[in-house]
Amino acid sequence: MCLWSQALEVAIVVKYFFQFGFFPWNKNVELNKDKPYHPPNIIGVEKKDAYVLYDLIQLLALFFHRSILKCHGLWDEDDIVDSGSDKVDSDDELSLGHGRRASSDSLKSINLAASVESVHVTFPEQPAAVRRKRSNSGSQTSQGSSFSSNRSKRGSTSTRNSSQKGSSVVSIKQKSRRELYMEKLQEHLIKAKAFTIKKTLQLYVPIRQFFYDLIHPDYSAVTDVYVLMFLADTVDFVIIVFGFWAFGKHSAAADITSSLSEDQVPGPFLVMVLIQFGTMVVDRALYLRKTVLGKVIFQVILVFGIHFWMFFILPGVTERKFSQNLVAQLWYFVKCVYFGLSAYQIRCGYPTRVLGNFLTKSYNYVNLFLFQGFRLVPFLTELRAVMDWVWTDTTLSLSSWICVEDIYAHIFILKCWRESEKRYPQPRGQKKKKVVKYGMGGMIIVLLICIVWFPLLFMSLVKSVAGVINQPLDVSVTITLGGYQPIFTMSAQQSQLKVMDQPMFSKFIKTFSKDTGAMQFLENYEKEDITVAELEGNSNSLWTISPPSKQKMIHELKDPNSSFSVVFSWSIQRNMSLGAKAEIATDKLSFPLKNTTRENIAKMIAGGDTESSRTPVTIERIYPYYVKAPSDSNSKPIKQLLSENNFMNITIILSRDNATNSNSEWWVLNLTGNRIYNQEAQALELVVFNDKVSPPSLGFLAGYGIMGLYASVVLVIGKFVREFFSGISHSIMFEELPNVDRILKLCTDIFLVRETGELELEEDLYAKLIFLYRSPETMIKWTREKTN
Repeated sequence: MCLWSQALEVAIVVKYFFQFGFFPWNKNVELNKDKPYHPPNIIGVEKKDAYVLYDLIQLLALFFHRSILKCHGLWDEDDIVDSGSDKVDSDDELSLGHGRRASSDSLKSINLAASVESVHVTFPEQPAAVRRKRSNSGSQTSQGSSFSSNRSKRGSTSTRNSSQKGSSVVSIKQKSRRELYMEKLQEHLIKAKAFTIKKTLQLYVPIRQFFYDLIHPDYSAVTDVYVLMFLADTVDFVIIVFGFWAFGKHSAAADITSSLSEDQVPGPFLVMVLIQFGTMVVDRALYLRKTVLGKVIFQVILVFGIHFWMFFILPGVTERKFSQNLVAQLWYFVKCVYFGLSAYQIRCGYPTRVLGNFLTKSYNYVNLFLFQGFRLVPFLTELRAVMDWVWTDTTLSLSSWICVEDIYAHIFILKCWRESEKRYPQPRGQKKKKVVKYGMGGMIIVLLICIVWFPLLFMSLVKSVAGVINQPLDVSVTITLGGYQPIFTMSAQQSQLKVMDQPMFSKFIKTFSKDTGAMQFLENYEKEDITVAELEGNSNSLWTISPPSKQKMIHELKDPNSSFSVVFSWSIQRNMSLGAKAEIATDKLSFPLKNTTRENIAKMIAGGDTESSRTPVTIERIYPYYVKAPSDSNSKPIKQLLSENNFMNITIILSRDNATNSNSEWWVLNLTGNRIYNQEAQALELVVFNDKVSPPSLGFLAGYGIMGLYASVVLVIGKFVREFFSGISHSIMFEELPNVDRILKLCTDIFLVRETGELELEEDLYAKLIFLYRSPETMIKWTREKTN
């Protein structure tokens, strides 16, 4: 215990020592503090302002922990044994030490044999009791004494042999100095080898013994924390999905919602999600196989892998330190909770029997609704059933396994309802209370009515209450004669697009007060929804028709037998990001020209100094003064405010630049009649009624329209609702079971014999369960109420 506490104290002292400013890396702290791979940042010796506070909290927590362990006698103090202290020890301490050495077995022993060329290492069987370090030091002292006695015996034997050889054989030559050096070197190598093996074993044996005791404990308080580990993994999964921007290099461009809306899946997001999901599957497999060794290996791989990724790889990818990444810290905190739960599971061991779902331990409303919610998650129930079948020893086929799981789930739901009926009994012959009838029945009635009228209610409220005003950005008008080059093109933008104020809007409404159809239309609009576009009378482009086309146009205008019409078209551009279905709404109208009008236009185009070429020509009833701009691309004239006979008149005149010899021509148009603004100006005016658009958050529903919502929402929900009100007669045999305790016990017996390895009995019990569901008479006997 005291080793890691001393290590923490040393780390705090080292960190304090490196806070001085004379170190080279502390001179440019602001420059290097955001570099994740700067060596002081990795080691943790960078200069900080508030480091003392966190270190003080760590020390206080350490001392508090140590005091608690000392109170319970669980703190181990290191015994430093040296030669000076051994001489000063009293006789009582020596006798106590000898007694401990005599009573305790050594963890390991290294014996040097008589020959210096061999090293013999033995590992006696280790006792289960925990030994103190003083007994280990005593055993090492006995090993040193035995090793020195063996050396003295070997030395005395070699001396005796050498004296005998010297007395008997005098002719043997003395050993050379080189041979003596080689023998001494060989002895030192043997000593070094023995010392290396000794130190290696001092490190290896405790680690091996730790993992051995972890996997094969003398006793274990078996517990099951898999549910908590699964919840921690689920929280980490959610953090990855919604906080992916914190795990990428460019946080602004790594928004997963925008990427998925564009049908793009980022590579790092896919890798992280698959790895997280894969670890959850592996954890489930280890839990079902109950292999503690596999869990230990998986835990070690996860600990080293995640820490290497979080503190080395991730800062390099994001170019931010781990301490500056809040989402990564949250993910790491939840993962640390998972590591703690996994360590507790390893320490206590896996449960020997896994029976059913953790939500089926109690029979109440909470477990009932949670279990049904668990079964509603797509593919979760199926994936769990298949994984359980793969990693559980059983004789059942996959279809039989799923059949047992479905029966167990159904019986559990029935058991919850029967328990609720026992808690809240209904007396026989007594009518249902009004609270129940109006509470449950009234709620169902309101829900069904809302579903039936949902599309109409939604489309009405989404624009009137939550609708967004989408005023036009550009209004353009184009007039074409007979399909030739357009004679007039003009656009209104910014200041030329005016919104009515309240006095002007009231005056405008008053002009249609006697027209019921117009008033019904105007009730859907407010003053912010009406835009008045002022269009300059002079065309913004020259009339660049070729001379042959001009002569052909004049000929067609003068020919009364040929058809010749004027085409009026307009386009309205809106802000697409506010929720409009289309950016531009357009439409065009075509009107035939009278013969007198055609002759006047032909004379105007032909030119000359005649009076007719300088007189404006009036084109009657072709200008739609009120147009509607819906959210789609179909803009139409408003028939409620103007009929076909009430289209306004315009005057046209072809202007020529006589001051220069450029022969430039352009058309000038003017709107006759009453206008809202600038009555006397030579210009056009167009009143645009803009429909409100649904907000972007509700655009996915509003985009279907009323008929689309009825077809996709109401009919689909109605199909599911109909399943609850029809086909009940076919399931009475399996739904109306008064007492399901015997069937529930049969299912749990199948789980129990499977866990104990009685696979033949599992087949028999499964056959019994299937026969029970095939025999209505046996089912009636099994589900009768218990009688005293």
